[in-house]
Amino acid sequence: MTDPDLLLAELRDRIAAHTRADLQTPIDGLLLARMESSDPDYSLTEPLLVVMAQGAKQLLLGDKVYEYRAGDVLIVTADLPVTGHFIEASPEQPSLGLGLVLRPATIAPLLLESTRPRTTPSGPAMATGPASPELLDAAARLLRLLDSPADIPVLAPMIEREILWRLLTGPHADVIRQIGLADSSLTHISRAIRWIRENYAEPMRIADLASLAGMSPAAFHRHFRAITALSPLQFQKRIRLQEARSLLASHPTDIAGIGHLVGYDSPSQFNREYRRLFGTPPGQDAARLRTTTPHLP
Repeated sequence: MTDPDLLLAELRDRIAAHTRADLQTPIDGLLLARMESSDPDYSLTEPLLVVMAQGAKQLLLGDKVYEYRAGDVLIVTADLPVTGHFIEASPEQPSLGLGLVLRPATIAPLLLESTRPRTTPSGPAMATGPASPELLDAAARLLRLLDSPADIPVLAPMIEREILWRLLTGPHADVIRQIGLADSSLTHISRAIRWIRENYAEPMRIADLASLAGMSPAAFHRHFRAITALSPLQFQKRIRLQEARSLLASHPTDIAGIGHLVGYDSPSQFNREYRRLFGTPPGQDAARLRTTTPHLP
């Protein structure tokens, strides 16, 4: 079956039937999400393919806006701090989507089978566009396995490879290739991104990050902004504030302590920058965070 409308209808039904609060499924790397709110959300992504089955979403990365709707894909190739909101999502008409974690170890062997030129562009680590009927068909077959658990260990890896192959032979091939290439700009910059995410509260030196990425400071800064749409300092600040927001959900009264924990020596600066990003001061935001639902980017 390759009729896109019928495939999307099947994806909607199966996502609605199998979505859990934590997004997880019995298939490793497959996530399912149902969102009923259009409130803004702030998240730290990972390399991920998202197929939207119902609804629409806008994402802001730096000053770039990405929008994807039912029948579209979102491709994220690095750990990124993004702001987004589902468009007109409601309990009566929720947004439904599936996510598949993009793993270098799975993508790299497929590159050996591809005959496409091995370009290594340094472009944004995010892309959107229509899903091909073949990709939707593979996604539907992956979801069918949730009703046949005994088939998952054998068939799920095969269908995952097929989905990745569809991406590698489609219009976003160059974006996906960067994940599997050991010498791509994305791979080098991802080392620095990983360091910032793991050491966000520590002082950051551009020269050290550039050395970690194997680049000169000027080249590092240029490639980092091209991939993330943010400067390294802006990226670190977003990571700090989004980590603080996550911590506030479980420690809503320790605002000063959380600010210090994520790297702010000045409580007033923490409050000011938190409000600038999230629209409300941390104390007011904490109560709402306890009811936040996990979501895909």
